[in-house]
Amino acid sequence: MVFNRSLLARAALGPAAGAVLMAFMASGAIPAYQMYSVGLAAVYTIVVLSVGLLAGWSGIWSVGHPAFFAIGAYFAAYGSGHDWPLEAVVLGAVATGAVLGAFLGYAGARFSVLYIALLTLAFTTVTLELINRWSSVTGGDQGVPVVQLRSALGLGTLLGGGTEAQYLAVGAAAVVLALAVPAASSGLRMRLVAAKSHPLAARTIGIAPEAQSSLSFAVSAAATCFAGVLLGLLTGFVSPDPFSLAFGISLIAACVLGGVGTIAGAVAGGIYLTWNPSLSSAVGMPQPVVQGLVLIAVLLFLPGGVVPFLAKPARSLLRRVRRGPDAEVPLPADEFTDVTPLVPSGDGPVLLHLEHVSVSYGGLKALEDASLSVRQNEILAVIGPNGAGKTTLLNALSGLTGNGRVSGTADFAGQPLFRARATARRRLGIGRTFQHAEVFSELTVAENVLCTRRRITAQDRAEVARLLHSVGLAGVADRRPGELPFGLQKRLDLARAMAEHPKLLILDEPFGGLDAGERALLARHIRRLHADGTAVVVIDHVLDDLFSVAHRVLAFDFGRTIGEGSPDTVLQDPKVRSSYLGTVEGRTRPPEQVGERSMIRLHGVRHTYGGVVALRDVDLDVRQGVVLGIAGANGAGKSTLAGILHGSLEPARGERELSGAVRTSLAPEGRALFKTLSLRENLEVAAYAAGITGAPLRERLEETVQWLPARLRERLSASAGGLSGGEQQMLAIARALIVAPDVLIVDEPALGLAPALVDEVYDRLATLAHDGLTVVLLEQLLSRAMSVCHEVAVLHEGVIAAHGRPGDQAFAAAAEAAYFSGGLDAAATTAAANARTSPVN
Repeated sequence: MVFNRSLLARAALGPAAGAVLMAFMASGAIPAYQMYSVGLAAVYTIVVLSVGLLAGWSGIWSVGHPAFFAIGAYFAAYGSGHDWPLEAVVLGAVATGAVLGAFLGYAGARFSVLYIALLTLAFTTVTLELINRWSSVTGGDQGVPVVQLRSALGLGTLLGGGTEAQYLAVGAAAVVLALAVPAASSGLRMRLVAAKSHPLAARTIGIAPEAQSSLSFAVSAAATCFAGVLLGLLTGFVSPDPFSLAFGISLIAACVLGGVGTIAGAVAGGIYLTWNPSLSSAVGMPQPVVQGLVLIAVLLFLPGGVVPFLAKPARSLLRRVRRGPDAEVPLPADEFTDVTPLVPSGDGPVLLHLEHVSVSYGGLKALEDASLSVRQNEILAVIGPNGAGKTTLLNALSGLTGNGRVSGTADFAGQPLFRARATARRRLGIGRTFQHAEVFSELTVAENVLCTRRRITAQDRAEVARLLHSVGLAGVADRRPGELPFGLQKRLDLARAMAEHPKLLILDEPFGGLDAGERALLARHIRRLHADGTAVVVIDHVLDDLFSVAHRVLAFDFGRTIGEGSPDTVLQDPKVRSSYLGTVEGRTRPPEQVGERSMIRLHGVRHTYGGVVALRDVDLDVRQGVVLGIAGANGAGKSTLAGILHGSLEPARGERELSGAVRTSLAPEGRALFKTLSLRENLEVAAYAAGITGAPLRERLEETVQWLPARLRERLSASAGGLSGGEQQMLAIARALIVAPDVLIVDEPALGLAPALVDEVYDRLATLAHDGLTVVLLEQLLSRAMSVCHEVAVLHEGVIAAHGRPGDQAFAAAAEAAYFSGGLDAAATTAAANARTSPVN
């Protein structure tokens, strides 16, 4: 933690306000009958702060804090009756709260917010019942007095209910607020928020969410117990009434009212809790009613709380003054612009060695018998089609396989890797990025990188600033990731992985979604890492960029290694080419004659997701009776195009035109079945959604069921979740057919299926084409699309890089080049091919 003038000034605000308030109390400016309320507001401020920061920083909503409040108060009462020193009472209460809070935080960390709420609710219920029954200590319903507590340090004696207790409450609240300010800028807060925002990504930088939840709950509970001691001294009497479950709900309401996770909001919440009874009396309504109305109003009109609402304009103005108007962040022009070829590193020492590694989820083997070695300074590229097991391999290396069963051996830098927890692998020297830039949305850009440190020093901040500058993020260091486009978020993910100089960096599809300049920047950074002695394992589907930085390429398919070689030779391996392009083996051909009527036209269609360009200026014509194949690697934009053709997704730019009343239906990638419903119910739900009911529904259901294979027709009452993958795919297509579409769009029908089932699914799709249905088939394997379609359009990075007829030999060669690298002259090839494919005879 770095203490600067700004931080010290903000931390001094609490003590300064407390000193001023105590001066007013001493001068008589505050009436004697109001001084108790001031002290009570100070006590409540500590409690609201502890609950609010626990929720805001750790995402834990606790209904158990009334119990901790009561524990502290009864510690004061018991200590008063047994002549304990004030310091012993405070330490005993704080220690008890910390131990119980740590247990509750750890026990509830692995479960949902609802589970934690129920756990803390049960804790409060049990504690209140114990208070009522343990009358020899607590006095039961009658309560117990707090007479006095003397200080062992010679600070005097505090009388229960006396004026000194009021001053002590205000001073204690001021000190707690002062401590909260540097805590809000510390690495502790960053790590807590990181664990809350994205537990999986947090593990890859050494943060254990369970430990963070346990720690935050312990600190929060300890602070609340301390506030309970102050309450006992302030009131001079302790009974169970103030610690009811209703008070727990009031605490949460006060946190929301002031602003969850804000320090000033805790002060507002404490004041609200104190004067809510007076407000209720003034309006002549019961306290629960007034509290409910206030909470509803805040949730509707000020969902972030009063304090954040008032502070937002000031923060926006200050940020604009500091950085000026928002502008596009340029690519960094740093010293790493050299793009000379990589130095071969085949003779370096082995850093990582995997032998016969398999990962299974139940009966599914996502990775099978994988063996590989990565040498120090080597850049290893891992390729393969979607579902080949690449990401499973990376997850096994970083310890993120979840419930998967991992077998085999892995040695990293001479240590057994699989014995280390995911959080320990960062310390071993392994960093990783994610396919979709899994950043911590509630932290700033700089904090996303700083949270990799346990204790943050001025040197750490300077190093992070240099790192952000090198990736072009220095100008947005104080902004949240959600304010940035996808390309900058990918840079941030890379910067976080590069922090602390890992020995091995794992990159999961780093080039995906980036433009040419950003991909060139990423390639420079990968070369920089190589030059600095870091080994890199990278997977991606953008093969030209991937091969430009790789020393060696390893190919996977169906969870197994199928080939290995240099970037120049690996695609010459027949098995590797087959895994991407597929093979043709006597598949049912589509009908020869098709119509010329245009069913769907796309003109200049472009679509983006948070700054990621998925489609660029797509022109496409889907004609009646045509089986149109859309082929492309994973991430090429096929599913986005499917949604736009279907009409369920509006393009960001461009037009979608229909020829009259054309009904489209989509069988999405992954099937998206309702697995707890039966086969019949899955079909009926789709019909209901299309407005088909009554006799038409029964008629459509009978016709659709006849399309299914016999083994499924006999199991219409069975759960869809009990079907095999191929059977689920056929049910998904049948569900799309039940609405009697004019155009059927099927996204990746062969994904995850065995070859025999793939043939069955495609034969049934060909039968639909013979019956006159227009079919759009989105397929990862190029040769499969070429074997079953009249026309094929090849998507590469959101652009139709080639479009033509499978029977044209020139197009076949152009399609293959377009699939892997976008083609040398995609526009000319596409134009020529389009001329040959209109019309099809």
